[in-house]
Amino acid sequence: MAKHTGPVCKICRREGEKLFLKGDRCHTEKCSFDRRPYPPGEHGKSNLRKKQSDFGLHLREKQKVKRMYNLMEQQFRNYYKKADQTKGMTGLMLLQFLERRLDNIVFRLNFAPSRKAARQLVTHSHFSVNGKSVRIPSFIVDEGDEIEIKENKRDKKIFKVAMEVAKQNPIVEWLEVDPDKFKGIVKRLPEREDMPQNIKENLVVEYYSK
Repeated sequence: MAKHTGPVCKICRREGEKLFLKGDRCHTEKCSFDRRPYPPGEHGKSNLRKKQSDFGLHLREKQKVKRMYNLMEQQFRNYYKKADQTKGMTGLMLLQFLERRLDNIVFRLNFAPSRKAARQLVTHSHFSVNGKSVRIPSFIVDEGDEIEIKENKRDKKIFKVAMEVAKQNPIVEWLEVDPDKFKGIVKRLPEREDMPQNIKENLVVEYYSK
């Protein structure tokens, strides 16, 4: 499946909930989902009254999670296969792999306003992990890893703003941020309570198990 290149606000409307794909805009009155909380298209409002089949519910949940983490179909399927082969609950392992992606870590540390922006910054080689430059968004971090904005990139406006945001906004408990050093640390691996509560991973597992 090709990568979505259209308006991302339509994705939130299609999935029926706010996925925070546009960063700060999602917290303002300009948010399209808040103004039009129904699927896009001519018959969007009428579609709200239609009852979904079990397959439809499973599909929509899979699509929601995939789009939330800004992944293409094959990428997401590969994460599911890896989770299914890993010891532990498949759904939990899947979410853990997604949360441990470097682009998601950059987003969680408030170093970028959205996962899409974080992915671009990582690709453009703005970060290092444990002192080594990493430009692969799918890089999986581990407990104890240090994610740092490269010294020669710190004067960029986006990072100056990000550091102010990082000082004011709380982050997830399994991460730690030091705005003064432009650095974040993975204190531990995320548990289920640390991950998005609006995700029903059991529906994703059921989708791929059929």
